[in-house]
Amino acid sequence: MKIAGIELPKWAPYAAVAGILTLILAICTATGGFSSGEDEAAPYRRTPFNEHLTDEMSHFEGMERFDRDMLNFMSYWHLRGAALAVMRHDSLLYVRSYGYADSLALEPMEPRHIMRIASVSKLVTAIGVMKLQEEGRLKLSDKVFDPETGILGKAAYCEKIRDKRYYDITVEHLLRHEGGFSQRLGDPMFTTLQLMKRNGLTDAPDAATLMETQMENRLRYEPGSTKDYSNFGYFVLSLVIEQASGQRYEDYMQEHVLHPAGCWGFRMAENALEDRQMNEVRYYATDKDTLYYEYNGSGRKVERCYSNDVKGLMGAGAWVCSAAELARLIASVDGDPGVPDILSKESVCAMTRSYEKRYSLGWNETDPEIGWVRTGTLSGTNALVKYFPDGECWILLTNTATWKGPGFSRKASAKFSEWRRRWSAKLPRQNLFEIQ
Repeated sequence: MKIAGIELPKWAPYAAVAGILTLILAICTATGGFSSGEDEAAPYRRTPFNEHLTDEMSHFEGMERFDRDMLNFMSYWHLRGAALAVMRHDSLLYVRSYGYADSLALEPMEPRHIMRIASVSKLVTAIGVMKLQEEGRLKLSDKVFDPETGILGKAAYCEKIRDKRYYDITVEHLLRHEGGFSQRLGDPMFTTLQLMKRNGLTDAPDAATLMETQMENRLRYEPGSTKDYSNFGYFVLSLVIEQASGQRYEDYMQEHVLHPAGCWGFRMAENALEDRQMNEVRYYATDKDTLYYEYNGSGRKVERCYSNDVKGLMGAGAWVCSAAELARLIASVDGDPGVPDILSKESVCAMTRSYEKRYSLGWNETDPEIGWVRTGTLSGTNALVKYFPDGECWILLTNTATWKGPGFSRKASAKFSEWRRRWSAKLPRQNLFEIQ
């Protein structure tokens, strides 16, 4: 072989190719052009699919009238912004945004925006517990505080326990709000300033300190005897997940639940307006002119929706995400084959089994005639997931508190049924989960 009249040895072309490949490899390694499987699984590396969505992708005949109905609904409830997602048999048919993500900055709401989902976070946590059971790291029947066998039994804060009934609390009791906890002194997850004063604390309690303050209290009920909704119980489940997995709560949930479900945009909330996550909305309270002292004793007054320790709720209420990715997570635990489930059929059945006088596992209710419901309410936030018996799921997230409080979810659920009757057959036949 000759180049410019010079005879090259026979191995020269192979050496040239090898050199080029070496150069390409070096460039890709330096720039991240190639990644190992481990890199791909690393937290927060992939772009959430909702960031590829636009409102225009959900157009259908008559949509203008549906939009007017939605805007009238928002006006009635004084909502600054909202996101609506509709899924049918694991196909995401519709994702549309309304109003403002930040009305002061005149920033319109878009599918890329994420919002606090409040107590819908409990469903996420319950999925994590079921995944740990499938991995053989815990059982729902496991005791939580028992000094010998309890998952948290060896923790230092358990030395504060005076009411021996704590030792009977199981993981399942916490999942079903049957731990026996009382809010006689207020909900410890939302009365941080009072808790600090009562316990002589100068700083907002971390997880271990919060547990210490609560372990001294007596239970109101025998564990397993009565259901009484408890944010604290799901906070404890967050610690159970950490102990059983050997990872931080968020890390385990990302690696074993959210990423396998195809959800890469879930984040844990921050408390202050200035610490919002990327693409996170601004939140609005109904009493916008009233300021409240921050939860941490700083003395600073802020809007009510930024006054509580939302981040400290952990698995009880701290997740933020988009309506589209929340739909994706639901599709991963609903037993429908359209999207592969991340839980076994047995686990999905256990979570959605109907009970007359008990909470379902993670869901508020799972009535075979009405459907599965999960609600969430915080100051500045409403979240509603309604999975109907025919496999259609409607999800609504808002960035505004309402004057009805938790009652808003009942009204919104009724509105879902009305909208389904009028518009379900007209929704576009597509699957936005395939947009990447």
